[in-house]
Amino acid sequence: MQNNNLIEEYQKYLSLERNYSDNTVKAYINDVTHFAIFIKKNLISVNPNDIRSYLKHINNLTSRTISHNLSSLKSFYNYLERIELISINPTNDIDRPKLEQKIPTYLTLEEVSSLLDIKIENEFNARDKAILELLYSSGIRISELTNMELSNLDLDECLIRIMGKGSKERIIPLGDYAVDALNNYINNYRYKLNKQNSLYVFLNNRGGQLSRQFIFKTIKSYALKKGISKNVSPHTLRHTFATHLLKNGADLRIIQELLGHENLSTTQIYTHLSNDKLKTDYEEFFPRS
Repeated sequence: MQNNNLIEEYQKYLSLERNYSDNTVKAYINDVTHFAIFIKKNLISVNPNDIRSYLKHINNLTSRTISHNLSSLKSFYNYLERIELISINPTNDIDRPKLEQKIPTYLTLEEVSSLLDIKIENEFNARDKAILELLYSSGIRISELTNMELSNLDLDECLIRIMGKGSKERIIPLGDYAVDALNNYINNYRYKLNKQNSLYVFLNNRGGQLSRQFIFKTIKSYALKKGISKNVSPHTLRHTFATHLLKNGADLRIIQELLGHENLSTTQIYTHLSNDKLKTDYEEFFPRS
């Protein structure tokens, strides 16, 4: 089978069988495609030395990028082994590079309060405040926010329903500030933006779905106006959500569930922030409930 056909079938497998998001599929396919271009041979005939040669070729990249490339290749060759096109995965004995454990940037409660102190004068202020309050109150990913529809919200019960990575659904409680901001935006301002009868919660000035880039720029703009020197992004608010919960006593497994982490080890990055005795209740400990 030709390389292009192999990669195309692998892409279908990631999308249809593994239910990976479009962005995740694109990242995996890009890595495998770059490897195929470099190696200049049929991907079925690749051996461990070919893998090592490629990793040496991209050695100038960050350890995290190299590790991601290797993970993509391991996944690809696991797939080929699964459908019996190869008998041995050539990546089996190749270890990932050691990664530096980066401490996530997060905001103090004072910085959060300043960032979220937005005067509502029009539909754009109301939308932006609802976005920021929601990101901080729920810890959802930016893709989960941009794809959120009105049917995902149950503001009477202070809950949102999120379809996360791998099409796994999770229910997240919201604090009062976020619920108030969402109610205000949806009931009093959203109709001014809804020029296309859209089901998405957050809309741009043309009535379309907000882009990831727009939200990044919006958050950075508000942080700059508030004099916050940290590099604030949607992921910063996700880290802040988790950090504040942990510092106030929430159980690590509850945080794992709220963030939608598949493995607890991913959530354990936050344990450096607090040695307090862990407890469990979101509403009791979240500072803006």
